[in-house]
Amino acid sequence: MPFEAVVLNKTSGEGQLRAKSPVDCELQKEYTFIIQAYDCGSGPGGKNWKKSHKAVVHIQVKDVNEFSPAFKESVYKASVTEGKIYDSILQVEATDEDCSPQYSQICNYKIVTADVPFAIDRNGNIRNTEKLSYDKQHQYEILVTAFDCGQKHATEDVLVHVNVKPVCKPGWQDWNKRIEYRPGSGSIPLFPSIHLETCDGPVSSIHTTIELQTSSIGKGCDRETYSEKSLQKLCGASSGAIDLLPSPSATTNWTAGLLMDNNDIIFKFDGKQGAKIPDGIVPKNLTDQFTITLWMKHGPSPGLRAEKETILCNSDKTEMNRHHYALYVHNCRLVLLLRKDFHRADTFRPAEFHWKLDQICDKEWHYYVVNVEFPVVTLYMDGTTYEPYLVTNDWPIHPSHIAMQLTVGACWQGGEVTKARFAQYFHGSLASLTIRPGKIESQKVISCLQACKEGLDINSLESLGQGIKYHFNPSQSVLVMEGDDIENINQALRKVSYINSRQFPTAGIRCLKVSSKVQCFGEDVCINIPDIDAYVMVFQANEPKITITGMDHFARPAAEFESERGVILLPDIRIISTVTKMEHSVDLREYDRANKQVVVEEMVHNLDFCDVLVIGAELDPQQECLELDHGELQGKHLDATNSTAGYSIYGVDSMFSYEQVLRQLRYRNWGSSATSDRKFRVKCSELNGRYTSNEFNLEINILHSSNSNFMDHVNHMIVQPKFLQSVQHPEGSVSAAHSSVIPGVATIVIIICVSILVLVITLGVFRLRSARQRGSVGHEGARESEMDWDDSALTITVNPMEKYEKPHQTEEESEEEDIDDEEEDTTSAESDDSEEEEEEEEEEEVIVQKGDKQNGTRQEQLEWDDSTLPY
Repeated sequence: MPFEAVVLNKTSGEGQLRAKSPVDCELQKEYTFIIQAYDCGSGPGGKNWKKSHKAVVHIQVKDVNEFSPAFKESVYKASVTEGKIYDSILQVEATDEDCSPQYSQICNYKIVTADVPFAIDRNGNIRNTEKLSYDKQHQYEILVTAFDCGQKHATEDVLVHVNVKPVCKPGWQDWNKRIEYRPGSGSIPLFPSIHLETCDGPVSSIHTTIELQTSSIGKGCDRETYSEKSLQKLCGASSGAIDLLPSPSATTNWTAGLLMDNNDIIFKFDGKQGAKIPDGIVPKNLTDQFTITLWMKHGPSPGLRAEKETILCNSDKTEMNRHHYALYVHNCRLVLLLRKDFHRADTFRPAEFHWKLDQICDKEWHYYVVNVEFPVVTLYMDGTTYEPYLVTNDWPIHPSHIAMQLTVGACWQGGEVTKARFAQYFHGSLASLTIRPGKIESQKVISCLQACKEGLDINSLESLGQGIKYHFNPSQSVLVMEGDDIENINQALRKVSYINSRQFPTAGIRCLKVSSKVQCFGEDVCINIPDIDAYVMVFQANEPKITITGMDHFARPAAEFESERGVILLPDIRIISTVTKMEHSVDLREYDRANKQVVVEEMVHNLDFCDVLVIGAELDPQQECLELDHGELQGKHLDATNSTAGYSIYGVDSMFSYEQVLRQLRYRNWGSSATSDRKFRVKCSELNGRYTSNEFNLEINILHSSNSNFMDHVNHMIVQPKFLQSVQHPEGSVSAAHSSVIPGVATIVIIICVSILVLVITLGVFRLRSARQRGSVGHEGARESEMDWDDSALTITVNPMEKYEKPHQTEEESEEEDIDDEEEDTTSAESDDSEEEEEEEEEEEVIVQKGDKQNGTRQEQLEWDDSTLPY
């Protein structure tokens, strides 16, 4: 026992019980023992002592709140299903090591984490206070503490994980809403990890439709934005197509007043505009065969009773209001009017051809081709053939001498009104409106002209699961897949990809929609699969920089320009394209991004036109022209047009093909006596002006006979300037070749320079001989002075004579600089000549005055000159 009894007073018998060491309630709450008292006995030795009766002592140890509550588990975990309210999700439990009920019992629990949808009672039961959502939060982590009845809390809070499980919802899972596409990536999968959750439904078949929505891009999808002429050449269309809605220019100015989207050459008609096609653009007689092609975007006509909306119309210019032929929209019907002249037909003939199509008024872009083989007329809409549902006959038009007016976007009403005006305006958008007299287009060409360059694709068709059926629409914007096995459908959908074959695609968003229907055994539709709404983000391509280089100035004798073949204008033209990219490492810090490396790479792409334009007055067809053998265009997708303003080569082809053709372009001038020079400008384009090259300027000089004869005389004394050494001279005499590099305007300056040269040489010889007779040893100061004089005069005079010695290269450069300075101001050449002569006279005087001071050192230098100077 950890107690002892001691006597405090022997007389009174008072004693005390006390603990021999500390007691601990947690080790033992109570102690029970027996005590007995003894007297002191008799006699000096205390013998015969007596003892008392026994007494029972019961001691209870009082508790102190020295221990904190502690949880039985270090972490608690539970899972719940979303959308439910639970009475108890889980129970936490804590204990206290104190011995008394007051301090050993847990009286309360508390959630420490704030703003969580959970509560806990005094027994440690955790419940949710609101319905949980898997989409909102997948997991909750909360901290809980406990209190004993002495209000002492746990020293360490316990962590509770509550996982939220989604309710099983049928639908597609593991797909990304945003798919990024960079130009040149080829075909990229849209849903590489997608799978269908059916919640264990008894599925018998799955029907899925993937739709790429591109109506907001260009004319319905990403197509080549070349001009209509270039596209037709690329697709192998028949030549002779006439573009009625070209980009405005000096020669095609009738579209200048129309509303236009420059990027895609789209013209918007708001019911207030029309354009007159100038006379001579389209022949009056279209013959019995012709083709009309156009892109059209049109909505429902305004008003209850809609008027005709003219696309193309050829009517009387004055006096009468007869329509000879027209293409128009009326009540969402496309109508071709074709009235024959009376002298070609005098019977009742087909005159109006009607097509009724929903696409005419669906506010989407569609490609229309009207092939006329009279009396048969066929319409192709987006590559599909449609026959007219109604054909009406009419009498031919009686002949007259009234001129006709061809218009676009409205019809010209020249008669039956007080003032001629436009009528029957078109509401909508048009593009690439062409007419080709005398020929019709094939199905293959039509399909090529309207082909989309972007769409859906399937990677590795061979690896599609068995039992998968699929179907594309013609533009490959819609893909339908069907199968009876879920895993096979999952595999097939993972192979669906987006592809854009354009080198410079149109940047922007393409919406993507996936809709599905699932059938179960014995039921029509058992599971509702939500649609997928995603989008493809196409990034902007790096813009190319097209650069034209070559010889920019040359001269030739007039005889070469007057020859039958003329002179090649651009013998060494070079067209290159580069793209600038910014490169930096992935882990580049924010403040280091200014140090990104700039990388310039050469790239290869097509061009669609190159223009060689005349700067200044236009060519005079009576005495000069630009020529190109059309055999140079064979085997290429190129064509060319010629005019007094210049030469235009167009068509979609490589830069190398354009170089080959441009290097064969010749300039002839058989009346060169009236012309001394000509200037030209070369400019090329890709994607109809979206990317353009630098403006390369070329100047040519025509050297007439007087200039050429003089140059033959002085060529042996003139070193060809360095900036002309790359010029490719035509075959002929050396003197003629050298004469071609000296501009005719410099003739007077050259005469002056040669005269000065002869004078300075004479003075040099005189000084040399005088120096040899008077040579004597002088002091060092005179030597330095004399050397300075030699640098300014002697060096220049000796150089032209030293034609084959290396040390005179710098002297020749000094001479060329003198000549260049003279050329910069030819009007003051004579005054400069007189000033030079005065300076030479002054130099002669200086020579006489300094002759006596020349020393032996100068004699040595003059002896070196003596070894090279001819006498």
